Amino acid sequence: MRARHPVVWLMTDERMGAGLWPALRRLPPGAGVVFRHYGTPDRERRALFLQVRRIAKARWLVVVVAGGALPGADGVHRARGRGLVTWPAHDRREAIAGKRAGAAVLFVSPVYPTRSHPGAPTLGAMRAARIGSGLGLTVIALGGMDARRWRRVRALGFDGWAAIDAWQSARPAAAKPRRRT
Repeated sequence: MRARHPVVWLMTDERMGAGLWPALRRLPPGAGVVFRHYGTPDRERRALFLQVRRIAKARWLVVVVAGGALPGADGVHRARGRGLVTWPAHDRREAIAGKRAGAAVLFVSPVYPTRSHPGAPTLGAMRAARIGSGLGLTVIALGGMDARRWRRVRALGFDGWAAIDAWQSARPAAAKPRRRT
């Protein structure tokens, strides 16, 4: 039986600006946050993380950090580390690398076109689903995702979905994915 991990995620970055705060409030309890903010200077990044962590703890959110561990994080993204390890995968090779690195959650992307990477080629739902299949990891669809698209791809074997923009707009309807145990 696999451990339970968040199945709804917010991926943060600098372009969110002040939209980060309402996005955190829109997440359902038990959701996850991948704190990225790679381009933010270290001192400001730490201070921002502490604010995010405070809100996350109050709302029962899980926070993993990309780009270097920060004290108080629940885990790391794209690195070996303590706590929950999450991993990005754009192909099967990266998915296997994540499994070998001890990842429990795999973010497969980009499923659809995304504003984060304009013009980048997309995987499409069927191909994206095959990337994480059979590895025993929680597989999250990322890239152009929202609640409407989640309803379309969930039957392909994804355990949940992640987004940036969908959490900045009006509350996504039917945001709760199914849980696998």
